Amino acid sequence: MGKNIGYATPDKTTPLAPFIFDRRDVGPEDVRIDIAYCGVCHSDVHQARDEFGGALATLWPCLPGHEIAGTVAEVGADVTTYAVGDRVGVGCLVYWGDESQRGVPEEQYQNPPAIFTYNGQDPDTGAVTLGGYSDEIVVNQHFVLRIPDAIPLEEAAPLLCAGVTTWSPLAHWNVGPGSTVAIAGLGGLGHLGLQLAKARGADKVIALTTTPDKADDLRELGADEVVDMNDDEAVERLAASVDFILSTIPTPFDMKPYLSLIRHDGALVTVGMLEPIHEEGIDFGAVSMSRITIAGSLIGSIAETQEVLDFAAEHGIRPEVQVIPVQDVNRAFDEMVANNIRFRYVIDSKTLDADREKADELPTS
Repeated sequence: MGKNIGYATPDKTTPLAPFIFDRRDVGPEDVRIDIAYCGVCHSDVHQARDEFGGALATLWPCLPGHEIAGTVAEVGADVTTYAVGDRVGVGCLVYWGDESQRGVPEEQYQNPPAIFTYNGQDPDTGAVTLGGYSDEIVVNQHFVLRIPDAIPLEEAAPLLCAGVTTWSPLAHWNVGPGSTVAIAGLGGLGHLGLQLAKARGADKVIALTTTPDKADDLRELGADEVVDMNDDEAVERLAASVDFILSTIPTPFDMKPYLSLIRHDGALVTVGMLEPIHEEGIDFGAVSMSRITIAGSLIGSIAETQEVLDFAAEHGIRPEVQVIPVQDVNRAFDEMVANNIRFRYVIDSKTLDADREKADELPTS
């Protein structure tokens, strides 16, 4: 019988359920973390339901979770950065794809890519990496983040993916004073992108939404203007006035109305969608006439993740979270797909104890 417990699925149609397994032993450079909270990311839904395909095709069993916050429980002999009891987090990456990549920045863009927290291959055991919907995790010290005392652990969790995924392109494209910025898709990623763009000093931050009943909430988070993208007149009024659009929309969508908002030499960067664009495609005539850049950005580096944690602590940026028991995770998945969530679900890992009491009846790895 394994000593660890989490929520996993053996295939794309089976709901997540309690799962018994063993984490690997703590190596010289490893940190073992007692997980307190884990955010629920929309990509967890895609991965658990095998909706990505290609290089991101799901490996089974799939135990999601890459927004992990907790405390250090054990450190390896060569660990110098962390000590037992430290408040720490783990994001999307847990190890280098190749030993030659040690010390190389932007781990997410290396070839081979760094090892994902889940749905990767553990470099020591060869087994599928298992994520944060669980009680513990063992991670190489380089991929552990320090959580500032000012941020509660449950609010820190979403910063480890949603936070850095929006921070990275804002930093790369130098969004700040002098910029008019629009954030498209105001869920788990977008509501953080909005706050970060505002705190970086953008002159104007616009929320682009298809659910206008969120307008008051978005203004409270810092939006200077909220635009309903289903309102053709409102979209027309905003034409060619935006320098940078950060799209956090997680599924294919018609980019044309969004591109119409971008002025000469502006950019639309998508972080929420890892699929082909909408079947209607892109009008590259309009793109070329204004020399618009269309780009993508993938999560963020370890250095950028620490940056966003520290920046959020300094500027009082906090995700809006709804803490749930792990037993509600399948309902949470359905609510995210139906767009019925107000920003971000976060799992309380203590609730795994209720399933641990029934361990003899549970499937094992």
